[in-house]
Amino acid sequence: MVTIRLHNTATRKKEDFVPLDPLNVRMYVCGPTVYDRAHIGNARPVIVFDVLYRLLRHVYGAGHVTYVRNFTDVDDKINAEALRRKAAGAPGTLEDLIRERTEETIRWYHQDMDALGALRPDKEPRATEFIGAMIAMIEGLIARGHAYAKDGHVLFRVRSYKDYGALSGRSVDDMIAGARVEVAPFKEDPMDFVLWKPSDANLPGWDSPWGRGRPGWHIECSAMSYELLGESFDIHGGGIDLQFPHHENEIAQSHCAHPHGAFARYWLHNEMLQVEGKKMSKSLGNFFTVRDLLEQGWPGEVIRFVYLQTHYSKPMDWTEEKARQAEATLRKWRAQTAGVTPAATPPEHVVAMLSDDLNTAGMIAELHQLSHSHDQPNLLASARLLGLLTEELFGWTEESRFSGADLSIIGDLERRLIALRETAKATKDFSGVDALKAGLIEAGLEVRMSKAGVELVPGQEIDMSKLETLL
Repeated sequence: MVTIRLHNTATRKKEDFVPLDPLNVRMYVCGPTVYDRAHIGNARPVIVFDVLYRLLRHVYGAGHVTYVRNFTDVDDKINAEALRRKAAGAPGTLEDLIRERTEETIRWYHQDMDALGALRPDKEPRATEFIGAMIAMIEGLIARGHAYAKDGHVLFRVRSYKDYGALSGRSVDDMIAGARVEVAPFKEDPMDFVLWKPSDANLPGWDSPWGRGRPGWHIECSAMSYELLGESFDIHGGGIDLQFPHHENEIAQSHCAHPHGAFARYWLHNEMLQVEGKKMSKSLGNFFTVRDLLEQGWPGEVIRFVYLQTHYSKPMDWTEEKARQAEATLRKWRAQTAGVTPAATPPEHVVAMLSDDLNTAGMIAELHQLSHSHDQPNLLASARLLGLLTEELFGWTEESRFSGADLSIIGDLERRLIALRETAKATKDFSGVDALKAGLIEAGLEVRMSKAGVELVPGQEIDMSKLETLL
């Protein structure tokens, strides 16, 4: 069995992944707050942890992995949107409007993430389904002296957990000095965070020992992961923006609520996303939802490929140039593997590449090698481990400017150029190679030649009649 190695944020080093139970590998990933469309930054953890999910299923068996990703469906942004709709005259109670908005947004989320080729997690709990579990956990924290109630609020006593800050590597005093910490009369300490807060008549709420109210954000994931995965599980993931305070707070309250459990043993965080080298921002006009890109004509498989080209631990830059190159590569691979039966399993060295801390960029290089060598069965099996060239994402190449027949010509020309190149190496006469290369470029192809091999990539405009004369 291949050994998976992951960079554990908690220990700041790459470690062999050893599950608590290889027959029940468990992973929890923080999901979206469902108040609007998912933007392209929200999609990055979806794709990162979808790849890890696929790898875990490949190594341990599809029936031996449990992947949980939640929906936060109680939140002030959701409430604000429902109140806006009510003020605009929408029919129904506030609770009806909140439910309507969250159902709508979850449906959008599923549609968009499906379009990117992401598998649905095994369980997708909604926070509102676990309010009772949250109240029970809060009661236990109060009983153990880790939380206190005041003025309808319940606060977690941060200094009661001695290891607070270990995940992010900062002390409590440093956090207070370097952060905007809410000071409130109901807090014993500025760093204490809310587990439960009161709701007035204009806000959704649930009955509790502390009055009608609603949970704080952090307690939601702790309660849901405990209920669905137990007090100890294998992997917890999410974006680096969640490391503090959300994940730090999850760790504190979970360890204090269940002191005999390990909570999550491996922590993985993906880095942030930029657009054309700049931070995504509505004010800069470079803010895009996943739906925006899809409606611009970028196929979901192309979007996914762009994401996979950058290691999850590095900042990623979405650019149209990357998308165009990804589209060209996928068109070629789709044509190469049309009608091909995939190998029973990807080659061991390919799986080993991905098992090295999800080295998706290195694995894409391996896919190029398999393409150069025209090993279509292994190319298809390996690509599908990344969620590429799948049957679910099939069809987009047929709807656009090149047909499968067109691309088969490109494959034939690539093989001809490879043969000419091999002959030229022996004869030292490269005139034939240069002539064919010039013709290919004139017809609209990019010619990539290296020690690894030859690759022809379709450009924006291709003159198929010129290509046919080169055969």
